[in-house]
Amino acid sequence: MRRFRILVVDDEERILNFLSAKLKASGYEVLTAPNGVIGLEQVQAQEPDLVVLDLLMPKMDGLEMLKQLRTFSPVPVIILTAKGADTDRIKGLQLGADDYLPKPFNPDELVARIEAIRRRLEPEERRKTAEVLELGNITVDFRKRNALVNGQEKYLTRTEWLLLSQLINNAGRLMLYEELLTQVWGPEYRDDVQILRTWISRLRSKLESGPNSPPLIRTVPKTGYIIDHPAT
Repeated sequence: MRRFRILVVDDEERILNFLSAKLKASGYEVLTAPNGVIGLEQVQAQEPDLVVLDLLMPKMDGLEMLKQLRTFSPVPVIILTAKGADTDRIKGLQLGADDYLPKPFNPDELVARIEAIRRRLEPEERRKTAEVLELGNITVDFRKRNALVNGQEKYLTRTEWLLLSQLINNAGRLMLYEELLTQVWGPEYRDDVQILRTWISRLRSKLESGPNSPPLIRTVPKTGYIIDHPAT
């Protein structure tokens, strides 16, 4: 059984060498790439389990790599942003990044965040819901990891599936911000409401996109989210 494989993409050789040594010492297999072009090639050839991606790079920056990556791979991505670069951080999350760390960062925190994502990638949780669920014009098939809106399939990433599963498993009950963050991302993220709002927005854009599509996820301001019980 191969070790969990991480691809680090950064144009600074010093950072590549440092992170490579740190992650190998933590038990991971590590690949490196100096820019987004080579990073995409490594993803296709080596199929890493997670990507650590710097945003400021020559030839192809991290945002462009992430945009192209999401056309063919759901691999989890942690982006590295300059301190205070909120616009890049938010854009990265909107493009499909799973998490972010501002530079300079504590390498132990990076390892902790990788571990949190790794836990989410372990075998799927036992579900208390039916295998196929009808929610208005939305059909969710957990066996196929498949969601249909008006009969049209919508692609969902691993994180979107985990978030949707938590909401459906608790249909009819208000899920607090802290609950969802802890269940989907881990206890380290219980206060990171911004990342939750970003992923809820992505889910809504996929599952509530049609003009005649009823709202699936309801917001309780400053508290949490709820999916109502499906009609029987």
